[in-house]
Amino acid sequence: MAVAAGPARLVRCGQKDELYRAGLRSGAGTALRGLAGARQWLQWRREVELLSDVAYFVLTTLSGYQTLGEEYVNIIQVDPSKKKVPSFLRRALFISLHTVVPYCLEKALLHLEHELQLETEESRTPENPPAPGFSSRTLIRSWIRKQVGELTEQQKKTASQVVYVLKQSIPLLHRLHLAVFYIQGTFYHLSKRITGISYLHFGGLQGEDESIRSSYKFLGIISLFHLLLTIGVQMYSLKQKQRARQEWRLHRNLTHQKSTSKEMAAGRQSRCTLCLEERRHSTATPCGHLFCWECITAWCNTRVSNSTSTLHGAPSLAANARVSLRHPELTSTSGVVEIQ
Repeated sequence: MAVAAGPARLVRCGQKDELYRAGLRSGAGTALRGLAGARQWLQWRREVELLSDVAYFVLTTLSGYQTLGEEYVNIIQVDPSKKKVPSFLRRALFISLHTVVPYCLEKALLHLEHELQLETEESRTPENPPAPGFSSRTLIRSWIRKQVGELTEQQKKTASQVVYVLKQSIPLLHRLHLAVFYIQGTFYHLSKRITGISYLHFGGLQGEDESIRSSYKFLGIISLFHLLLTIGVQMYSLKQKQRARQEWRLHRNLTHQKSTSKEMAAGRQSRCTLCLEERRHSTATPCGHLFCWECITAWCNTRVSNSTSTLHGAPSLAANARVSLRHPELTSTSGVVEIQ
């Protein structure tokens, strides 16, 4: 009698398939490294793994056979009606979502992030050679470079934020799907949930998986709480980083403003109001104003009338007056200039 396959069988099936796929990827990688060398193997390693996975599912699922993991636990694939095996198009869609789409998404995000960083560096330093390890051999890379070149600065910032959110969200989505699987016990892979491919088990006792289903549900609840805690920690960390960045910008702006104001104030305070240049041999008058020694003595000797007091704080002197000038570099505490 056919019954719905429980979560324990689906987990064992997935682990067994992953074991055989890993062995196929390892063998293909070893063959490529022996034929083309380690450098070509490192350059094409991800593509070799993709071809190995595609070959595994094409020879099993797409051809209408059970995978080695499905045969190990004695389960078969069925469509949403639970009455017949999935159609050829449904199986092909599953293989594409399970192997090709993750590869393309990973490469697209990687190239997009690199191009955005490269555009930012080129805006700072016009002559910037391309980073090693990123060649323009793929059509995806060329298309992304063309699209990024047409974006404005604001759009590039938005794209960088979107790329960051996607890179953080994809692992969280897989964890959410896994927690839901532990609770419901139906779809172990996200691609099978999208295509609606489930499993039936033939033979054996029905209560075999029912006895441990509650344990998987408990594990799913714990996984959901852990996922929510992880999201909360990441959101808090992101807010802390944003706050620290804003505080740093504010501190930098305040420091720049203070240094600028100090320089301007120091520049104004160190100028002589008579010659409007930097004071040389600063000399103080009884009223507290500071002038150059040469400027104030020359001014006093010219017998300027009282109207000259309008000259930027210059002292008003009457005839036959004595002015006491304080010069810090003189041996005596003051010098006296007499006006006839």
